[in-house]
Amino acid sequence: MKSRIFNLNWEDFDHRDPEQRRQLAGALQFYCALPNKFVDSRLGKVAEFIKTRNQFQALRTKQIQEFTLASDGWVNEKAIDIIEKFHLLTNYDNGYEQIFDIRDFSGTKASGFDMAAVVSGLTFQEVKEGEKLKVYQMRGAKERVGFCYYGGALGWHRRLFEDGDWWTLEDNAIEFRNKAYSNRAATYYALLEAAANAKGCCAQIPSDCDDCDNDARSIASSINYAATDILTKAAARGLSVDVANTQFIVLTPLQLRGRVRYALGQRMQAFADSEKLIDYNFRQITSMMLATTNRILVILPGRTLKIGYRMDLTLFDDFDILSYTDTVAGWMRHGGCIGDIDQINCIELTEESGSCPAGSFNPLVSCGEVDVSEEIEDIRG
Repeated sequence: MKSRIFNLNWEDFDHRDPEQRRQLAGALQFYCALPNKFVDSRLGKVAEFIKTRNQFQALRTKQIQEFTLASDGWVNEKAIDIIEKFHLLTNYDNGYEQIFDIRDFSGTKASGFDMAAVVSGLTFQEVKEGEKLKVYQMRGAKERVGFCYYGGALGWHRRLFEDGDWWTLEDNAIEFRNKAYSNRAATYYALLEAAANAKGCCAQIPSDCDDCDNDARSIASSINYAATDILTKAAARGLSVDVANTQFIVLTPLQLRGRVRYALGQRMQAFADSEKLIDYNFRQITSMMLATTNRILVILPGRTLKIGYRMDLTLFDDFDILSYTDTVAGWMRHGGCIGDIDQINCIELTEESGSCPAGSFNPLVSCGEVDVSEEIEDIRG
């Protein structure tokens, strides 16, 4: 049986062979390194890794609908091929990487980086002949951003190898990788929300169920106002912004995705070629990791929003004789900061009402013993 996620054949795998266990640990490191934003230096020269990573990155950019809706080529694909494609997908949220300016510190010995909230006071003015330029001193606070460690461990009981329970082994590996990257994402979404909490929101919009267009136009106008405020303050502080080319992120919880998307598509007039109501270039990012689900964040990405990746998910393996378990520990090291919280404005929206019935926790089985005696009697009768 060929593995879905590792480059090996389980039928040929002997867990008692130390060399094959070492190769499995290497294959797990290979698999866990695929989602990294930067290429691991230990794998950068491995041609197979670069090829697989490029394929993985291409799959990440495609929408999930390709795997949930039948396409023209779907009927020509084997079921196992579709399953393998599904397991290549990321089950974690990496939208924050489009919001922060992320730097690679993996090849350094840095313990962190410095973030300066600097105001120069620099101005250009006319200088008459014989006069000297005025020298403006830089001033502002400097903060040290440290790289913190984050870790977790995965245990594979030897019974899984002895019984050939390969599906469980691979599912555990998939969950392990997803949990690691989800944890990192949650750290920086929490940082964005902390900035919004500290600053407070600039507008509050009640849900208008009677007039969807009026609701959308209110949201669009508030998003415009939030972006205008960010641009004005950013320009005054010397950040690189301009009206025509600056792109803003509208970070949206899943619960508000539809309303915000509808608002961003609103037009001045009731015909398709009319200009949009929004004044700037906005891109919506939807996340399920936001703790506050009735608030959207308008963000000027990059600039003073910084993250440093010191160590991507790195694995260490060992066999625990007391629990008869092969243990793989994964460690990450990273740190980040928001240098200027005025790059973020938030807007509160009243959530639309609605409810879904609660289900039970009893497992549902797809097949089993079925009593058909009553059906047979009905047919005969």
